Amino acid sequence: MTMGMTGAATGMVTGAVTGMVAGDLTAAAAEACASRSYEVQLLAARLAACADETEAVLSQLSRLELQGWQSPAGRAYRTALSLQAAALRRSRDALQDAVAIVLRHSRNVALSSGGPGS
Repeated sequence: MTMGMTGAATGMVTGAVTGMVAGDLTAAAAEACASRSYEVQLLAARLAACADETEAVLSQLSRLELQGWQSPAGRAYRTALSLQAAALRRSRDALQDAVAIVLRHSRNVALSSGGPGS
């Protein structure tokens, strides 16, 4: 038998879940981990939506470039715009990386419950 939440390997767990046997605790823990995993997946979906929105803003910025505006002000505008676009691309990339990391974490949370694959 593995160590319970209290550190006792007796099959009974004391404390907040007094009276529950280890099998009940495992089911409760699995349900809690599944719920946490779902919440983490929701967070990943929110991050993905932010990455998508950033991509949409980048698309809109590319339409604002105004290549026909050939003056010092036009060049300064395009330079400023390209700097903003570069920062947005880095942000989008970081958001996409975060999505992958958060999804990996959600799988680890689900596996930590003793579910499939553990």
